[in-house]
Amino acid sequence: MKTINNDIIHEQLLSQKPLLAYDEKNDYAEWKQKVREKYIELLGLDSIQKNACDIKVEIEERVETDEYTRYRYVFESEKGCFVPCYLLLPRTPKKKFPVCICLQGHTTGFHISIGEKKYDQDDKSLETSTFALDAVKNGYAALAIEQRGMGERTTLREDRGASLTCGCMFTAMTALMLGRTLIGERVWDVSKAIDSLEYFKDKLDLNDITLLGTSGGGTATYYAACYDKRIKVAVPTCAICTYKDSIGDMWHCTCNYIPSIAKYFDMGELSALIAPRKLLVCNGEIDPIFPLSGTKEVYSVIEKIYEREGVPENCQLKVYPNKPHYFDKEITFPALNKLRDK
Repeated sequence: MKTINNDIIHEQLLSQKPLLAYDEKNDYAEWKQKVREKYIELLGLDSIQKNACDIKVEIEERVETDEYTRYRYVFESEKGCFVPCYLLLPRTPKKKFPVCICLQGHTTGFHISIGEKKYDQDDKSLETSTFALDAVKNGYAALAIEQRGMGERTTLREDRGASLTCGCMFTAMTALMLGRTLIGERVWDVSKAIDSLEYFKDKLDLNDITLLGTSGGGTATYYAACYDKRIKVAVPTCAICTYKDSIGDMWHCTCNYIPSIAKYFDMGELSALIAPRKLLVCNGEIDPIFPLSGTKEVYSVIEKIYEREGVPENCQLKVYPNKPHYFDKEITFPALNKLRDK
């Protein structure tokens, strides 16, 4: 009997050249504008923008520690959608601090970023993913955002089949029915979170904003940097890879998928929406779900685009030696600080 494999046709299509693939022979400015327009359309950002509202910050908690003052606050990113945040302001004497916005991946929530344990399963994440605490140690004010479909923003009703660490499927699929994407909604929330920082502008240098995240947070970091030009440095970790080698080759959480995106471009082309701003891509050498070979293929396109922009020094790839799907702060923060100083 004939062997049946329904994935072959998808594999064949994913191997085809996208319609807006980078080509050095094309008019660069015209191509870049087409990429931006298609990117906004595919993520549903034009639809999300129609539900925009004024930003109002509501402080819920203030905690003093020896190293920082921590604020918990919420704001409405669009009508009916509230975003909880933690802002950590270092207690070191400085007029204004650079900002590092921190995005967790598929952990149990953004409390991991500030080093708090809520669930037994948090122990492993707390070993590597205390992004906000690490940012403060490196001289930043740190903003941790709870992403849609994660942590406190997870749909946990049993009849909707969600779980703590992968509860975004219901949210993602509902967004698709509405002409949106969950990743687009997360991008919007990051942009509006930057707006919310105006409330603290006396303490923050809003012209010096870094966005950092890993895994699902790294994906949101990359796409958000494509959208909001106020992000000076983007640090997506454990997330940058060809679509065919990662989400096209194995199961990933639903929030990674954007309808029709592989038809038009791959992740490398999208770097044109970040350049000439600074971009630090990090990946584990033996990451099983974002294979390094696919990361390097994407990065080869990123390098060409940054060359075209005349700023090859503004992008960098760091590999975590012998590490799987893992965030290595001992490599990432020194590389980030060095890139910022260039």
